[in-house]
Amino acid sequence: MHVKSSALTAILCLLITGCASMNGSHAHTSVCSYDTTWEATVDVLKGYSITTQNKEKGVIETAWIEMEGKERSFGIFGREGFGNRERAQLTATVTHDKDVASVNVTEIRQRWHARGGVTSQATKWWPIEPSEEVLQDISTRLTTKLREKGCATT
Repeated sequence: MHVKSSALTAILCLLITGCASMNGSHAHTSVCSYDTTWEATVDVLKGYSITTQNKEKGVIETAWIEMEGKERSFGIFGREGFGNRERAQLTATVTHDKDVASVNVTEIRQRWHARGGVTSQATKWWPIEPSEEVLQDISTRLTTKLREKGCATT
């Protein structure tokens, strides 16, 4: 029975890791007040249509943004022709401990209809890897904004 619970634990760890790998994130730590860090984060994300902005909980979420994605083939035969629509949603979490504030920005990215077949499963949003370019851009702008406000960042 011990072997079965170990195998189950291993499978759960793999599933959790697999799901987590579909969410890209960048973390920032600054020697700055929570209020200053919060304001800088809101300012950086204001161009993304913020849907949730809860300062008490430290959470900022954006609406889904749809865009043209990179052309990708799929399946064993490298099929194409199912479109290249993608969408992304950003979540920023701001936390603090005394004079040190942290911001973690996460992107969830999905692709429309990237699977073949004739079932209802073929026509839905499927998770894909987040955009490192988007996360790096937000990271750079947030670091710049915090430094402009006199914060030391890492």
